Amino acid sequence: MPINHHRSNPFVRGFNDLRIQRLLAVLYDAQAPLCHLPPHPSQQHLTDDQLARHPCLFNEQHALIVSSSASMAAHEDTYPYPGIVVQVIYAVFSHDQSPPVLVGDHYSEVLAQARIQQLAFETGHYSRCWEISTAHLPEAVWEDLTPAAVPEGLLLEAFELRGSHALGIKLIATPWTDSHLQQVEGCTARQLRQQQLSAGLPVELVEVLHLAAQADVRILIFDPDAAQLDGLPAYDTLH
Repeated sequence: MPINHHRSNPFVRGFNDLRIQRLLAVLYDAQAPLCHLPPHPSQQHLTDDQLARHPCLFNEQHALIVSSSASMAAHEDTYPYPGIVVQVIYAVFSHDQSPPVLVGDHYSEVLAQARIQQLAFETGHYSRCWEISTAHLPEAVWEDLTPAAVPEGLLLEAFELRGSHALGIKLIATPWTDSHLQQVEGCTARQLRQQQLSAGLPVELVEVLHLAAQADVRILIFDPDAAQLDGLPAYDTLH
């Protein structure tokens, strides 16, 4: 039976779906940390210089630049907190989690775009190859697993590494997410999974392949001598 089963995907590395958000660093109390808020929708067009070092009112959603006492009085009901914009920052968030995770912030959009280019994984420019233990498959599944046992036409291509008694599988058209598969193959991840199961692939193998493909792994190698991947279900029968 499986052991070491965890709900998270152990193949996932790094950050995905990186997006930039312009935020205003607002000082409202010398004894408190700065708060960071987006500019009011009506002021999104303002340049950084038109926002930085200006007084503002803010609530929990936005900061509103005010230029006069009359403007401050007109908005104080909906924006009750006064402050001053110390600087404008460009925050990089990873949106593959909820809520999004702050990766870092920069003082210009150009620098933020450069950081995303450094961090982003772009399929076609790089490949991800993983070597994991065959203990992540039941013994009976591993013993029957050969390139001939992996049908063609299921976004899979198997190959044998005879010198190391290992077997590799190339995962095609990754990541296997609904949005990507709908675009390139016209199916969902669930439909692809069912096609693979209907073709005779063992469910334990399909589960591992889909976890890897969701993380944009391109080559997955099962090797009896490889280390186990922490967090991935393993089987207590030794190979």
